Amino acid sequence: MKSASEFFNKEEQQKIEAAVKAAEEKTSGEIVPMVVDESYDYPRAELIGAGTLAIGIGLLVSWAVGGESIWWFLPIFVVGFFVIQQLIRNLPDLKRKLINPIELTEEVKEKAMVSFIEQGLHETRDKTGILILISLFEHRVQVLADSGINAKVPEHTWEELVEMIITGLKSDDACSAVCKAVERCGELLQEHFPIKDDDTNELPNLIIEENS
Repeated sequence: MKSASEFFNKEEQQKIEAAVKAAEEKTSGEIVPMVVDESYDYPRAELIGAGTLAIGIGLLVSWAVGGESIWWFLPIFVVGFFVIQQLIRNLPDLKRKLINPIELTEEVKEKAMVSFIEQGLHETRDKTGILILISLFEHRVQVLADSGINAKVPEHTWEELVEMIITGLKSDDACSAVCKAVERCGELLQEHFPIKDDDTNELPNLIIEENS
């Protein structure tokens, strides 16, 4: 799995930033695309997956070699647990299969809400910030808009933008899909919140967040 810093190359990052700049030149709103490695680290998936498999391997080996001796089981379980835990941690596709899809969706929603506050989208003058979050591990996209624009735009509009970006991700054309979504956001904002004489660019045009 590509990291957030590698997901868009430099040219693609520049295209997205240019799309945001062009959209914001027509509106007082703020549009922020954001790419993150993951919305949560899901330690429970590692613990449950590694623990279950290590118990199975430990029991099988102790039964086959040690006559069900606990002195065979314990070291095999301990070593197996840490080896399998690292394996799960470094194989995103495997780890994702150990997590309920509903949990993945909820964690991305929470990440979007937290990022919305942390990045200051709730502080725009007219409450017209829009966050487009792409969370790579979860394979999820979340679009979150502030109260000002939500009061003017039907809720299903954001679902359409999410589908637009997901389609682009699946067809390996994520950059174009994000640019089109940004352009659409700009059209929506321009309709209800046109540019003002004293308008300034309050937020970054692209945020890339990697795991620390």
